[in-house]
Amino acid sequence: MNGFIQNFEISDHLRKRAKALIPGGAHTYAKGDDQYPILSPGFIARGSGCHVWDVDGNEYIEYGMGNRAVGLGHAYAPVLDAVRRELEFGCNFTRPSKIEVECATAFLQTIATADMVKFCKDGSDATSGAMRLARAVTGRDLIARCEDHPFFSTDDWFIGATEMNAGIPAVVRELTLGFKYNDLESARRLFQAHPGKIAAFMLEPTRGENPRDNFLQQLQQLCHENGALLIFDEMITGFRWHVGGAQKLYGVTPDLSCFGKALGNGFSISALAGKREFMEQGGIDQAFLPRVFLLSTTHGAETHAMAAAMATMHVYRQEPVIERLVQQGKSLQSGIEQLISAHELQNFFSVVGHPACLSYTTRDVDGTPSQAFRTLFLQEIIRRGILAPSLVVSYTHADEDIIRTIDAFDGALRVYKLAIENGVEKYLVGRASQVVFRRFNHPPPTEQLPIARHA
Repeated sequence: MNGFIQNFEISDHLRKRAKALIPGGAHTYAKGDDQYPILSPGFIARGSGCHVWDVDGNEYIEYGMGNRAVGLGHAYAPVLDAVRRELEFGCNFTRPSKIEVECATAFLQTIATADMVKFCKDGSDATSGAMRLARAVTGRDLIARCEDHPFFSTDDWFIGATEMNAGIPAVVRELTLGFKYNDLESARRLFQAHPGKIAAFMLEPTRGENPRDNFLQQLQQLCHENGALLIFDEMITGFRWHVGGAQKLYGVTPDLSCFGKALGNGFSISALAGKREFMEQGGIDQAFLPRVFLLSTTHGAETHAMAAAMATMHVYRQEPVIERLVQQGKSLQSGIEQLISAHELQNFFSVVGHPACLSYTTRDVDGTPSQAFRTLFLQEIIRRGILAPSLVVSYTHADEDIIRTIDAFDGALRVYKLAIENGVEKYLVGRASQVVFRRFNHPPPTEQLPIARHA
């Protein structure tokens, strides 16, 4: 037991205060306590590179990287230097700052498939702005989103299509349709069922599974044949698959695309970009068409966030960031897969996804996806100094970090194997974590797993 992380005293105290003050105890559902084991850090105090320290002083190698928003590493010096310099001059003014033009120029040089860009603060603003623009351009109400991709926006048009749709009018829910990735027929059926009514199809270019049989190109053609726009959500794929986005990698230029997360290396900035003929409808010079109220945010053009984005894009253009992400991701995946085989857990645990954006799946003794086994695994790697709700690497994950991580996985998978043989309840301390999108907060206390003494 020596050397294992077990002290979360300050975190546990803060959890109680947070839940009394903040609905859910956190400002992002994916960061909530219901997503983690009882034995876990509740609050992070600081980060440097790929390492973070919680409020109790425990150190971890991190693989969540701010829900994929940090591509270069925490507190990455060139980004922080650019932010500090810009903050000396203030951050928000009555009229635009010249850095808005400079950042737009840098962005369009990086994402060369777009003609114009408008910045905002988070991904939801960008995707919802794209929806409004698509509806204005086409004069149609319905939106089709890829059902295989888990999240597009906090706004009603998307949340209404999930299990967690309380508070959203039924009439709004009915405006969002679903189709399947790599299934052109599912898209074609929507056009047949709703002729002349679909404004746009939105999807991530990929979640790790490559498009088959020119799926993206064929979907684009199908959309245009039916008068709809094609929109890419590149919040995750942008700045991980290719410097120019997955659209550059796959050779497809969408009508509109949305970027964020790693764009500012953790600073709050996102972008809606696209073809001039559509983007200009949200401007002040176009004539004869109704104006679109497109992304007007008080804080959307904060100068320090744009400085962070410019510094981040500069690093991506000048250094082999993407290549490093892929290399380290492959090393991590290879090492873990060897352990899975050694522990004979091929039917119960797997690593999936693109090397720069990996995740893992956990299954129970019957081969069924299991939150209890996921929680147990999180518990065990946290005890060994790894914070990994996913397996997302950064530019600063060094070889020694990968080696330490694989060693921690070895120990965690040993416990996983014991849980398969003897029952997860013998090793998991407390309740299992839950999926974010659920209708009710469950299970009730009478159905929770018993507190267990760790073996």
